[in-house]
Amino acid sequence: MSSLDAKQKEFLKDNLDENGRLTCLKAFKVAKLLGIKPIKMADTCKNENIKITSCELGVFGKIVFKTYEEDIYKNIKQHYKNNTQVTCKTLWKEAQGTSLRRVGSTVKNSDVDVVYCQLGCFRKKLGHANKS
Repeated sequence: MSSLDAKQKEFLKDNLDENGRLTCLKAFKVAKLLGIKPIKMADTCKNENIKITSCELGVFGKIVFKTYEEDIYKNIKQHYKNNTQVTCKTLWKEAQGTSLRRVGSTVKNSDVDVVYCQLGCFRKKLGHANKS
């Protein structure tokens, strides 16, 4: 990817958190401001030595999630590919009927494995920290 110009770097830096990181949610906003596809954000941030954090689905970061919701899980389960894998994009679409936080809580506290991050942060991320 080509490097960012001064104005683009300013947009990026203006959206960093207090630790100099870019949250998952803000990464989508910044992609739009920069005029790039969200899938390019991981590489863009890496080139600027910026870490994307706080995945809304609980794959990485330190968001505190609440409990699993059976009705949301049943809807997610309809999208399983190769066992318990569901794409990030599919889960975000599912959240349109509820909320990202509720879907993220259900994902984090279930067997759902998120694959293919829309920001390019990961292709496959299997397993959860709270699994045995």
